[in-house]
Amino acid sequence: MRAARLIKLVLLLQSRPSVTAPELARQLEVSERTVARDVLALSEAGVPVYADRGRAGGYRLVGGYRTRLTGMGRREAEALFLSGVPSALRELGLADAGSAARLKVAAALLPELSDAPANAAQRFHLDAPGWWQEPGTPELLPDIATAVWDDRTLSARYRRAGGEVARELEPYGLVLKAGVWYLAARPAGASAVGGAAAGGATAGEGASTDGDPDGDQKPRPAHRVYRVDRFTDVTPGPERFVRDESFDLEAFWADRAEAFARSILRDTVVLRLSETGAGRLPYATDRAAGREAVESASDPGADGWVTVTLPVESLDVAFGQLLMLGPEAEVLEPVELRRRFADAAVRSAALYGETPEGGDGRR
Repeated sequence: MRAARLIKLVLLLQSRPSVTAPELARQLEVSERTVARDVLALSEAGVPVYADRGRAGGYRLVGGYRTRLTGMGRREAEALFLSGVPSALRELGLADAGSAARLKVAAALLPELSDAPANAAQRFHLDAPGWWQEPGTPELLPDIATAVWDDRTLSARYRRAGGEVARELEPYGLVLKAGVWYLAARPAGASAVGGAAAGGATAGEGASTDGDPDGDQKPRPAHRVYRVDRFTDVTPGPERFVRDESFDLEAFWADRAEAFARSILRDTVVLRLSETGAGRLPYATDRAAGREAVESASDPGADGWVTVTLPVESLDVAFGQLLMLGPEAEVLEPVELRRRFADAAVRSAALYGETPEGGDGRR
């Protein structure tokens, strides 16, 4: 365990001019004190690790030291071949490049690891689109991907509710979510100052993932999200933009996805839930909203039931979702939704009531 960590530590130091102790601790998933002990162990073993003091300090290798501990083990080789997403590479126009890269890596493997690519392919497959969705590749995706790779501005036309709009964009990254491609971009020449932080936007700053503007009177985030299949025309420009290196695509998407999920929960309902109903609620409704509702529920009554307030997309959606809980949930508010459940209960009782012997199951 420690030997593998020491090897990883050397490789991390080899990959950069200098690495701080907090960054090494994060990468190695250990404490900074453990990092210091590991660095000392490497020094005693003859690895020339030098510590730079001060606020901007860190650890670095001296004299261009390079380790030859770069051979991959079986698990590492199999994980490498799992990391590619063939369907996504095809849609991005990178199928040939991906295939060539896999062949080069396969050729470099030790003979005893030559079956790693086949092992990975036989055991795992990623099918990105959701069920009952026709997978489709946006026609303009390869052009957009090229602009993302080259940091080139995009002149684009984008389809939204009010019609098509023209946009000059700096394309930062692409995200594939449930078979749908999204582009994270910001207006060409925009500054992050005054908008959202580079890590993402707040829920009140354009949480919608369709990239539609919020109106000129509202603050806009520096980066926005656009559905790739809504672009009707894109032209990569001749100029490269200066990328904000602090932009974190993964963090940005996580923040934006959470903000979008919360933005569509516009109504609330009050429920009584049995212990079983409380356990099932996150799986019948928005998972995060359901968990938070249960966690903030009232203390159980004498019958073990709890009262929760649940954010929902709409009363119609809530009706369909909460029907899945059956007799494990009672709607208290709003009154109109409670009446719908009462009517559904009466009709269900009529269908499933006692039937005469030899009957057909209906009254």
